[in-house]
Amino acid sequence: MSSGQKQPKSLKYSDAGVDIDEGDALIGDIAPHAKRTKRAGASTDLGGFGGLFDTKAAGFHDPILVAATDGVGTKLELAKTTGLHRGVGIDLVAMCANDILAQGAMPLFFLDYFATGKLERDMAVEVIAGIADGCVEADCALIGGETAEMPGMYPAGTYDLAGFCIGAVERGTLLSPGQPKSGDVAIGLRSSGVHSNGFSLVRKIIEISGAALDAPAPFAPDQGSLGAQLMAPTRIYQKAAATALATGAVNGIVHVTGGGLIENPPRVYDDTLAFKLDCAAAPLPAVFGWLRDQGRMELFELARTFNCGIGLIIYVEAKKADAVLQALKNGPEPDALMIGKLVSRDGGDAVILENSDHWLGQA
Repeated sequence: MSSGQKQPKSLKYSDAGVDIDEGDALIGDIAPHAKRTKRAGASTDLGGFGGLFDTKAAGFHDPILVAATDGVGTKLELAKTTGLHRGVGIDLVAMCANDILAQGAMPLFFLDYFATGKLERDMAVEVIAGIADGCVEADCALIGGETAEMPGMYPAGTYDLAGFCIGAVERGTLLSPGQPKSGDVAIGLRSSGVHSNGFSLVRKIIEISGAALDAPAPFAPDQGSLGAQLMAPTRIYQKAAATALATGAVNGIVHVTGGGLIENPPRVYDDTLAFKLDCAAAPLPAVFGWLRDQGRMELFELARTFNCGIGLIIYVEAKKADAVLQALKNGPEPDALMIGKLVSRDGGDAVILENSDHWLGQA
């Protein structure tokens, strides 16, 4: 070796920006959160190569498995700005678990994928604690996941999330597309706010409005900051779906996600039907009125982008609608509403917004 050359340094993975020790410590930090999600059929011990679930121990005899995956989208950008991270963990579970419910199935277990440029343990623990919160609410075990530290892929202080949920339903009781029929009544379950869809537009509207995220929400100044209101976690409807399904009168369930109230309902009924949604029966929450006004949004775009206050729709047989509504109101959903019905479609729109002046602030 010439005198001008230096002995190469012995490199460690941490020299490339990946701290294995921090990752190992994180597993210890989140293990108690995983354990509090334990349910029949699941082991929540972390660290193995795969998670296990026993459907027989969970009480199923001849189950059909149902899978769903999703993320939280650009709501993560607001989480970074506001510092409110726990709620997006709940969002992640909700976006997947509610899709499982829409098949008439119950969520059983969940896995998460957390990717970041540089692992910040406190932030990661907060997110995964939120995932555990959501799993507890969905009666769904957190049986594993992946934490990926990828320097160069993500800027400092940012992360991405994906979730994977498996549920089950006994053979013969699956809710299938096309099952709802003309005359079925729609029961709407209230959302907690924007949930986890449309946040690219939300962020644009915040920019246009000049509103400060840490200032009192313009539409509800006595209920906290604008940032906190917008970051309200997505509701998980597991208990409501179980209550409704137990009546035997449910023909369809719609999780109102991307595509809002225009594109999601037709996913469960065929093209001979239309959904008449009575806007007068489902008051528009103030947050959506503020987004509408600040963004000068037309009704169709508002309803196609956001849930407009309805996070889940349950289609039930008309003759049993009162009983199902009462079961929900007496149980997990005291604010459940009858919001419309399915009718024969005459070649027009698949969703008809009746009394729309109520959502335009003109009623």
